[in-house]
Amino acid sequence: MTTAVILAALASAPAQAAPERPISDITNEIISFFGFGPDQANNPTDPQPVVEPAKAELTPREIAPVPVMAMDAPPRLPVVAAITAPSTETPLRRLFCVEYARMRSGLAVFGDAKTWWTRAKNLYARVSHPVEEAVMVFAGSKRLKRGHVAVVTHIVSPREIIVDQANWQNKGEIDLATPVLDVSPKNDWSLVRVWDIPSRSFGGRVYRISGFIAKELTTASRD
Repeated sequence: MTTAVILAALASAPAQAAPERPISDITNEIISFFGFGPDQANNPTDPQPVVEPAKAELTPREIAPVPVMAMDAPPRLPVVAAITAPSTETPLRRLFCVEYARMRSGLAVFGDAKTWWTRAKNLYARVSHPVEEAVMVFAGSKRLKRGHVAVVTHIVSPREIIVDQANWQNKGEIDLATPVLDVSPKNDWSLVRVWDIPSRSFGGRVYRISGFIAKELTTASRD
């Protein structure tokens, strides 16, 4: 019997009614088709109990220490700053030695420079030797009628210091890193010579010094 004869016979046979199936069987079949079993349907109103997973057995093991990365050390400033060559700066306006010394030192002393030594009494330490950040007071003279003040920035040796000052050349300028040499016979800093920036040498004149005014009191006070 050929395939064509078998198909023709099946087509001519009377159709048999399919047996009636319960609706629950059809529903379960659809759920199973989509991958859910009857017990797998998610019902938000009926949460399933949470099943804790089996705890894995912990096997003790050696923990290697984590190496600590060394942080870069902060930049270190030199103990003694390099002393630059003497130089002159021109400010926006003319500066006098007293106002520049006040700004640099923080000393609240007013009046002509030659009066600073007397005015500083009982206010600040007055010492006979150079101290860094102290103000050196030039006594009044025929050349320095109002005196002069300069700020000590470095002590080079028992006979030499470096100062910053204003209006030493009578031009309202700022003279930086200016050497000052003690020429007193007893090395008591009562007589000095000051570096002349234009000629690049110590000036020929000798100036009398009243002393040094330090902001902090010290045991070396002249008073």
